Amino acid sequence: MYRIVEHRKWYFLISLLIIVPGLLAMIYSTATTGKPFKVAIDFTGGAIWELNFDQAIQPAELRQIFVDAGLNDTAVTTVGDGKTAQVRLKPVDDDQKLSLTQAIKAKFGQSVTESQFALVGPAIGSEVTQAAVVAVFAASIAITLFLVVAFRKVAHPARYGISAVIAMLHDILVTLGIFAIFSLLFGWEADALLLTALLTVISFSVQDTIVVFDRIRENSGKYRGEAFGLIADRSLLETLHRSLATQLNALFMMGALLLFGGPTIRQFVAVMFFGLISGTYSSIFNAVPILVAWEERDFLGTKKRQPQPQPELAKA
Repeated sequence: MYRIVEHRKWYFLISLLIIVPGLLAMIYSTATTGKPFKVAIDFTGGAIWELNFDQAIQPAELRQIFVDAGLNDTAVTTVGDGKTAQVRLKPVDDDQKLSLTQAIKAKFGQSVTESQFALVGPAIGSEVTQAAVVAVFAASIAITLFLVVAFRKVAHPARYGISAVIAMLHDILVTLGIFAIFSLLFGWEADALLLTALLTVISFSVQDTIVVFDRIRENSGKYRGEAFGLIADRSLLETLHRSLATQLNALFMMGALLLFGGPTIRQFVAVMFFGLISGTYSSIFNAVPILVAWEERDFLGTKKRQPQPQPELAKA
């Protein structure tokens, strides 16, 4: 049987090599701009402009008009039957608004009408951020308590919950770090969809980790007397195909959306894509090795595992 958890020092090193550049990018961005990455109008404030058309439109076509005017961070969504568009953009003066209106009518016809134009402050974004932080904190406590109760019949049940939370924090750091790097390189801006993607990644990661931990719990009773590291290896190999099948299906879908999806969702999909990869990795190569390292009191896996006693052959 292949010993996965024995090589945990390399898994932890890979995680460190991925997390550190992201942290450096966030530190650099904070030092130069005051924020870990660029933020969209969801957090800085801006304008909401609602327009009605006589036929369904493509958001990307309408957004291109604002991009051509230098408003690259504009977000466009359609509602209902596609004839109503909601545009979120930075504040514009009357002359800019008039110029944009003329360009929109030249593109889509003179029948375009305005149903709403309002300025919004950054308070909504601040409230959403605080709610997301509270949600992550509450999820960490809930995960720990759930696993303590669910794994109460095994030794040290709290270690399962804490190991799962550490793996979850790993995914948060990886996802935010990659986003910070892309923000510096390509000008990505954080909006409410980033928080949505982040919470989705967390849920996928925790679910996958719990599946493996549950198999460890089952095998702990089935293979009594076997070293905990061997039980963990056995459990990982038994659940590996399920974990990979589940996550690869989602990754293939994210990959298709990255290639063929519109620009308005590409950033959101990319965050999900990298987050799911991180979640798959952490469930297999972080959560379980951390649990084993804690149980064996050997963080780097440098201690030699004692050979298992072989059963004696029955005498003829």
